[in-house]
Amino acid sequence: MLAVSDSDRAQFREKGYMVLKEVIPPDALTMLREECSYFLGYMDSRMDAGLLAQGALSWRGRRYFVNNMYRYSMRMWRFIFGDLMADVCRATLGPDAYLFNEQWVVKGAEQGMKFAWHQDSGYVKAVDPDTDHPPYLTCWCTLDEVNEENGTVYVLDHERGGTLNNVITHDRDPDTNDLIGYTGHDPGFAVDAPAGSVIAFTSYNLHRSGANGTSAMRRVYLPQYVSAPIFNTRTGERFNLAVPFLKDGEIVYSREDDTAANWGGSDGPGT
Repeated sequence: MLAVSDSDRAQFREKGYMVLKEVIPPDALTMLREECSYFLGYMDSRMDAGLLAQGALSWRGRRYFVNNMYRYSMRMWRFIFGDLMADVCRATLGPDAYLFNEQWVVKGAEQGMKFAWHQDSGYVKAVDPDTDHPPYLTCWCTLDEVNEENGTVYVLDHERGGTLNNVITHDRDPDTNDLIGYTGHDPGFAVDAPAGSVIAFTSYNLHRSGANGTSAMRRVYLPQYVSAPIFNTRTGERFNLAVPFLKDGEIVYSREDDTAANWGGSDGPGT
């Protein structure tokens, strides 16, 4: 059964986002939770060793962004390049899709930091002010139930945010390193969804997340996809990843080709 209904597609076209509740299979959800624990330990180790880059968005015990580590896992590729994500990409991007970025986004228990209003494309524009890339797709996959108490995502649709064809120039918060693209009073739509859901929105949609004041972590896995690779208009260098996923609607990802190109024929270290 397809995960995306006709009404979901219509909402995405109009508003730029859709909420697909409890579409992640239980075995995949368990796998993602296990992998999340592994990579949080990795990030804590890097922080303790003083290896976190200046300007990073992660804060130990409070908020984590762990980017582009899927090749260190023997299992995650099956979800990233699997049938569910293929269905979501076809319904939003069209017949062609590439993996652009993937990351864990976790808020610590009781002290999980909020995240400011921004467009994901705002982070591209901060590096390349002349960028003219089409919107890419963010898939906010919930490993836990999300609500306003534990730091869920708030989304502004295109009409309310004025973002249908517009990437806003963002300002940087010197205290948190967040980029800020909106300072108005519209609270946005707060997503209340069970674990195993996918909140999909465009990289043009303004969104934020609240603080986590509960006694448990709020864990999200976030793969992002593009219809074509994005390049820096000034340097010609490619932004992030461009791993082939869909071609003419069919899954074309090859684990063998991916590992051979990036690990010299070996699967490399992993969980």
